[in-house]
Parts: sequence; C-alpha cells; structure tokens
Amino acid sequence: MTITLYGIPNCDTVKRARAWLQEHGRDAVFHDFKKAGVPADRLDAWVAAAGWERVLNRQGTTWRQLDDALKASVVDATRAKQVMRDQPSTIKRPVVEWADGAITVGFDPADWVKR
Repeated sequence: MTITLYGIPNCDTVKRARAWLQEHGRDAVFHDFKKAGVPADRLDAWVAAAGWERVLNRQGTTWRQLDDALKASVVDATRAKQVMRDQPSTIKRPVVEWADGAITVGFDPADWVKR
C-alpha cells in the first residue's frame, strides 16, 4: 500500500507536509480534493479513524464564512460529513493514509517521523 496525501495544493500546511515527505524520502500520491472531490468511502474511513470533530476544520476561513444556521446544524458525524462533502475546504488538512493503513489528520512532524 502506498501513502496517499489528501488536501489542496495551495494550502500552506499541505505544502509543508508534501515537502516533509519528500525530504524524508517518502513517496506519496497526492489527491487534490478540490479538483477530484472527496471520496465518500475515504471520508467515512477518516471520520471512523479520527472522529468527525478532528476531521472538520472549524478554525478555517471556509468554516467561518458558512451560514450560522448551517454551522449550528453540525452536531453529529452524518451532518459533518455532508458539510465536508459539499465544502471540501472544511476538511482539516492534510489527511494522510499511511502505507500501514493508519490515518492521520493535520501535519505533525513528530508523529510522522514514527511512521
């Protein structure tokens, strides 16, 4: 199994993560979920592995620009996944599926070095 990094190419955190992987000799497939979409089965796996609260980025610009009623409606995994499918930029980046099947959300070099 290969490493797959999900994100958007102009995200600074994704850029740092991709550079880190390259510097550490780790080949990764990049999936741009702005262009290629968010695979529903993968989103389900991310939420199952990390929890919807971790996968949903409530700190980002896209989340802050959402209608208050929509934000208030996100109270469970089902609703969070719908928002993330409709607004891929609300997904915390990057999401990485590692060769061993593990899933991480966000860029944490200290954690990544163990993988």
